[in-house]
Amino acid sequence: MQKTIDNISISPPPKIAAVHDISCIGRCACTVIIPVLSALGVQVCPLPTALLSTHTGGYEGFTFMDLSDEMKKISAHWDSIDTVFDAVYSGFLGSANQIETVREFVNNCKAKKPECIFLADPVMGDDGEKYATYTDEMCRLTKKLVSGAHVITPNVTEACILLDEPYRKDFSSDKLCEMGKELCAIGAENVIITGIHRGDEVGAAYYISGAGASGTDKFGEYFTKRDPNNYPGAGDIFSSMILAGVLKGMSLAKTVKNACEFIYSASGYTTLLGTPIREGLAIEPLMGQLIDCMK
Repeated sequence: MQKTIDNISISPPPKIAAVHDISCIGRCACTVIIPVLSALGVQVCPLPTALLSTHTGGYEGFTFMDLSDEMKKISAHWDSIDTVFDAVYSGFLGSANQIETVREFVNNCKAKKPECIFLADPVMGDDGEKYATYTDEMCRLTKKLVSGAHVITPNVTEACILLDEPYRKDFSSDKLCEMGKELCAIGAENVIITGIHRGDEVGAAYYISGAGASGTDKFGEYFTKRDPNNYPGAGDIFSSMILAGVLKGMSLAKTVKNACEFIYSASGYTTLLGTPIREGLAIEPLMGQLIDCMK
């Protein structure tokens, strides 16, 4: 319910369920999603898929706890207390069982609130390769999962997996537009393909389906200079900013631009600090910049 104080309109922050792992060290998944979305005025309720001492890139001897059974208990408890979400944001899922659990959870959220937004980051691979844990069955189920999404944010590798397309880093604009259209044909309403390389630049391409409010398809791209370091968790920050923009009613084109520019700025800052790559982007001092760029 909207209220006013001193003629300023106020309303409760949107509430989202973040279906991601918790990697205690390494600035990725929930450890960046929660602060980024919170800073942008969104209440984040984690539905954790796994608990790790660190993320799996660049660290050895990490601990891992599968939370598949807990996911069902948590979602059942939320259901029993009539929790309603404005959005669901899913990321890396560790098994076919977890993918099915998320599909059921999303369907339940939409049954309670039909306008509930579903952003799916179909984390399946990178640099032209599937992750070792991702089976053919999981890829098939992921395609089924993204078919009901308002926005999907695959990187180039994941877009190729979803479309059974041979991988390359430097797809042309025309080819990316075609891929975006094909991904929308699977069932996604809007597609953002990330990690596109063009010379010394990196960026994202977006395809907006005519099924949306405008009634017409739209395609666009945005590129920045490419930092020499590839930091883990950058995609999680990017997708979090996309979701915040959607919830604010910001155009997808503007949100993609803002997210690309912030990731570039944060990468440069982190590189100057000399932060080890495996620790991810040092965004803590940049939260004011994050908030300003999403106004």
